[in-house]
Amino acid sequence: MKFFIITFLLILFLSPEVLLAQGPPITTDNPIMLGGNSYLFKSLTEIRTTERGTFVNAPLIAQYVVSNNFLVGLHLPYVDYSFKDEYGGMNGNGLGDISLLAKYQFLRKDQMGKTFRMVAKTMHDLPTGEKLGIDGISEGMYSGYYGIVAGYESLRLGVSNEIGYKWQPDGNGDNFIYKLGFGLPLLKPTYPVDQLNLYFEYTSEAMIEQDIYRLLYAQGIQYAKNKWTWEAALQFPLIQNGDKTRDINYTIFLGTRFIL
Repeated sequence: MKFFIITFLLILFLSPEVLLAQGPPITTDNPIMLGGNSYLFKSLTEIRTTERGTFVNAPLIAQYVVSNNFLVGLHLPYVDYSFKDEYGGMNGNGLGDISLLAKYQFLRKDQMGKTFRMVAKTMHDLPTGEKLGIDGISEGMYSGYYGIVAGYESLRLGVSNEIGYKWQPDGNGDNFIYKLGFGLPLLKPTYPVDQLNLYFEYTSEAMIEQDIYRLLYAQGIQYAKNKWTWEAALQFPLIQNGDKTRDINYTIFLGTRFIL
């Protein structure tokens, strides 16, 4: 079983306005939070093509920043699935597994034009979807995720790191997860925000009970204008070991965000 555990850093900007100049990562997470009593609404549609079929997850995500260091969120996913004939040929759509999110920022160090922050993160997937066995979309059983997110961001580069463990007490979905992402702004920072970013993001998964290991790479692009952000990414496997019927061919991400 292979699993990469790396401890890296993440830098951020001098003020909230500058921080928003380089938007948040697409498939990874970061520890930057907006000011207290603010809202973020977003969706990141995932179109996943696998050996078993094609699955779409289109969540409506609402996050509320309670204070400068505490955030809660709710993910309401709409799921569409189409299994290949050899895997049952089932087709359908409906509600996936609803998720509850909480993040607490416990470390923040700001310097001129850069910052470093760390947060503790937990997410709980509720068994509201059908038992389709689609990882992270519609598993139909409870799971809890517990992790740490660290980030370093400057005017020229952003680096995000996340390491965590997914626990599924009634299934076999336990998973060690590590994510590493690099963000490269292509335009000079301005206010109001007008920024184009490239993202280079890696996801390492070790499903210990299923004896599956994956290393995925996502190439993304993002445009941020004022309080809006639009983004897209293509993710594909670099390494896949284990059950071939669970292999991912590629995944397309399409998203938008709005700050209120």
